[in-house]
Amino acid sequence: MGTPINLNKHRKAKARAEQKAQADANAVRFGRTKAERMLDAAREEKTATFLDQHKFDDE
Repeated sequence: MGTPINLNKHRKAKARAEQKAQADANAVRFGRTKAERMLDAAREEKTATFLDQHKFDDE
């Protein structure tokens, strides 16, 4: 006879592995690198600055 297996631990380990696989798949599909996020933030800041510099004051 083999060693007894704790079925509850086995079930939880299997669920964790499935969740990790799903998370990895989502990271590939939707994730962006830190460099991409920083580039977008810099572009947004530059655009906002440019628009603020070209506002007309109607007073």
